[in-house]
Amino acid sequence: MTYESVAVVESQVASGVKFTVAKMSFGRRTELMRQVRELARKMEFLEAGQDPGQKMDAALLRVEIDRLYVKWGLRAVSGLDLDGMEATPESLAETGPEELFREAVGAVRAQTGLSAAERKN
Repeated sequence: MTYESVAVVESQVASGVKFTVAKMSFGRRTELMRQVRELARKMEFLEAGQDPGQKMDAALLRVEIDRLYVKWGLRAVSGLDLDGMEATPESLAETGPEELFREAVGAVRAQTGLSAAERKN
């Protein structure tokens, strides 16, 4: 048996761009859940509040969780140059087009196989 621990996903947003995304394993699932758990709890608490500041803090945590997913699961970006240099997962988050970053988050989340409820927790 041969197993590839990554999947290559072609961008639907930008022609020629590909994301190399880590596939889920037992150990990686455990690691991801540990990293996301506390942020997700705080986010859920803040979302339940009525204060606009709490809502903004919850939105900030949501984007921090998205960034964590990309850091955890995006191994490479190909077919994209940012400011004259080949894109990396880090540079995509920092200076890349937001629509491509969002697409990368979606690709990572799709590979996790987590349900919406599991991703929240």
